[in-house]
Amino acid sequence: MTETTTDDDARHREKMAKRKAVQDAEVASKRIEKGLLIVHTGPGKGKTTAALGLVLRMLGRGHRVGVVQFIKGAWDTGEARALKSFGDQIAWHALGEGFTWETQDKARDIAACRKAWDTAKALMADPGIRLLVLDELNIALRYDYLDLDAVLADLAARRPDLHVVVTGRNAKPALIEAADLVTEMGSVKHHFSAGVKAQEGIEF
Repeated sequence: MTETTTDDDARHREKMAKRKAVQDAEVASKRIEKGLLIVHTGPGKGKTTAALGLVLRMLGRGHRVGVVQFIKGAWDTGEARALKSFGDQIAWHALGEGFTWETQDKARDIAACRKAWDTAKALMADPGIRLLVLDELNIALRYDYLDLDAVLADLAARRPDLHVVVTGRNAKPALIEAADLVTEMGSVKHHFSAGVKAQEGIEF
């Protein structure tokens, strides 16, 4: 080993030691523990997928999880199949009747969304649920199928340790303001634009 290499290694260790000290101090300064309101929005693919990653993480920790799907119909998806293996640890409710351009029935869409929100409120009231995913709730709010102020009030009134994840494009500004964490998925490139159809294991 040359002297130059030894000096480089020493400088690297010193730099990383300083960085570790700063990082450790930053982590130690965070002491609040609370249920988070998380929003995954934006035009890019991956919003529901990211939420399901949190579902898997929570299940892996032995906690119960609830999922309520708005808008989306009761598709035979890979995630629904896989999560059934967790039994009573997960409460999965696919309560949409398909996207609005499929149903073409506003009253039916509104009724389905209201039923889904009633289910969501029941899960929020269940003390055993640690994480609740409200998949495509943003779409229901975008089309005013649910009252935004009422939804925000219910979310604010949830018990302090319940984490809630809301997915869907075009999140309302008031929801973004209320959230603890907001991630916007950008669309840089999508295979659908090149004529590639939805595929098993990727889209469903």
